[in-house]
Amino acid sequence: MMGTVQLAIADAVYAGRLRDALSRSGPWIVESVRYPHPDERSVLVVDESGFARLAHPMHHPERVVLITRQEPDLLAQAWEAGIVSVVSSGDSLATVLLAIMAASLRIARLPEAPVPSGISPNPVVPPAHLSPDNQISRSKRCKTR
Repeated sequence: MMGTVQLAIADAVYAGRLRDALSRSGPWIVESVRYPHPDERSVLVVDESGFARLAHPMHHPERVVLITRQEPDLLAQAWEAGIVSVVSSGDSLATVLLAIMAASLRIARLPEAPVPSGISPNPVVPPAHLSPDNQISRSKRCKTR
């Protein structure tokens, strides 16, 4: 399973280490971005500044991995935004990789994005009309003897 990971991390050294770890751990497409692109079907790995750039409410916050300090205000904001993967900036890269892998698995279970045009891909089909003469089921009596 190849997945895309967007890194919106201000610390270039940390972002480089994380990029290297991702490239060694599996078939990831890693994009370093200043502004996360939430419209793309990818894992968003953000620090506090990247988190501040995301629009709220977020579309599918379960695919966001937030790397932050363990401060109550920041954790409360993440909780209210619906983010389920929050790791500390002091955690090992292995822990961050596990959070990214979990977010990637959650993306796999997300429904496909809706068609951006106003036209539905499925035509509207009126329900079939059943006349009283063509009833599908009728009550039947069971014989017990």
